[in-house]
Amino acid sequence: MYKTFLSWRYLFARRTNWIGIAGIFLGVGAMILILSIMSGFLGETRAAVRGSLADLVIRPDFRERADGKTLAPEPERLLAAVRADPRVAGASAQLSWFGVITVKGEEEDTRLILSDPQFSKQSGVNLVGIDVADEFQTSELKKALEREPLQGRMDTRVADVEHPFARPPDYHPRGRPYPSVIVGEQLARNWLLRPGSEITIYVPPAGVSIDKLSSETVNNLSYVVAGTFRTQENEMDLGTIYFERDELSRFLGRELEYSQVLVRLHDYAKDGLAVKAALNEQLIASNLLRGTRSMRTGELVEVNTWEEQRGTLLGAIENERVLMAIMLSLVVLVAAFTIFAILSMMVTEKRRDIGILCALGATPGGIQALFLFIALWDAVLGATAGAVAGVWLAWKIDPFERWLSATFHVEIFRRDVYLFDHLPAIVDPRGVASIVLGAFLCTLVFAFVPAWRAGRMHPLDALRHE
Repeated sequence: MYKTFLSWRYLFARRTNWIGIAGIFLGVGAMILILSIMSGFLGETRAAVRGSLADLVIRPDFRERADGKTLAPEPERLLAAVRADPRVAGASAQLSWFGVITVKGEEEDTRLILSDPQFSKQSGVNLVGIDVADEFQTSELKKALEREPLQGRMDTRVADVEHPFARPPDYHPRGRPYPSVIVGEQLARNWLLRPGSEITIYVPPAGVSIDKLSSETVNNLSYVVAGTFRTQENEMDLGTIYFERDELSRFLGRELEYSQVLVRLHDYAKDGLAVKAALNEQLIASNLLRGTRSMRTGELVEVNTWEEQRGTLLGAIENERVLMAIMLSLVVLVAAFTIFAILSMMVTEKRRDIGILCALGATPGGIQALFLFIALWDAVLGATAGAVAGVWLAWKIDPFERWLSATFHVEIFRRDVYLFDHLPAIVDPRGVASIVLGAFLCTLVFAFVPAWRAGRMHPLDALRHE
């Protein structure tokens, strides 16, 4: 009983103990907050990439094989074979190509555009041809079309989500109406585009080598903006324009009808790798895939999971999270070392008290436990307060960051740099428990040496201490 009472009295009687408590509080709180943010970054990146890539991505190799055969340019047989698997929830064909956009009436010389994609009023964009019904079953495009614009700006969404390529109701062209496209919200914001705006797109046609490109060989057509989409993936919203797949194929000269197939599974976590292996085997056997292998690993590369498609990005964020945890753990170690120093000084100052306690019948183990209890209270107060503060800040980090930015007029988190437009945080209860437990263990380990010294002190030497 005396151990608990005296340890609590010593804790509050000596103010330097609060330094150790504050150190543990800051270390635990910072670790929980930063690791929650890093987990949020990883989770948002996975969600954003998964939304645009679906679960599996099939990218056929259309190059000519050694036997002179090539894959069929039409996606229908491939789509039918994929959808025949009962584990597949949906599949859609996409046609991707690179293009250069300029606002109607501000066109420059085509050769200048191609030689310098960042030239003045031109911008390189990814052109994606889709089949709307199939795309809605496979990716998150429908949600992106329905999502409200950022910061309450003018509503630039399409008039009818079910028919996103319908021309805007208030579009009144001077001559022949142009086909419709859908542009990313950030691309529209940078170019001051809205539904009804007319743009011109330049593309090098399929089948023409780079050394033969010229102003005569480059295709260019004009389109009207039907509306915008917002995926919350900044890179995609800034550089993607959606076409109807047939329209984009016609634009490219009918040399290519699709470039990849997106596949959505009923249960990706359970069946992802199994379906990938099955599709590889089945589609290669049916001559729907070429069977290309990686020169580095020897693995088949035409069917990939979305995690493999973005493995480098996801791996980099995971590595950053681990490194951040290691660096922040040093804060807890410094706080524990501070407690070690404080207890060491306390043992020296309380030698007479230790002698009196021994004379009254306290055992060496009891004296040792007394000083360990002081460290325990430091850990309890610091780690508990740090955990509460860290979890609360992690839950409120996005509005808190917005408030700080608005108050001090400093952009703390640039939303146009990352793949998403908000500051995310995911609080993992097991992670929080591990951090708190680690702070407890670290504090008690560092406190053991001064507590052990106090327990080994001879009563007569302690009583003679001045």
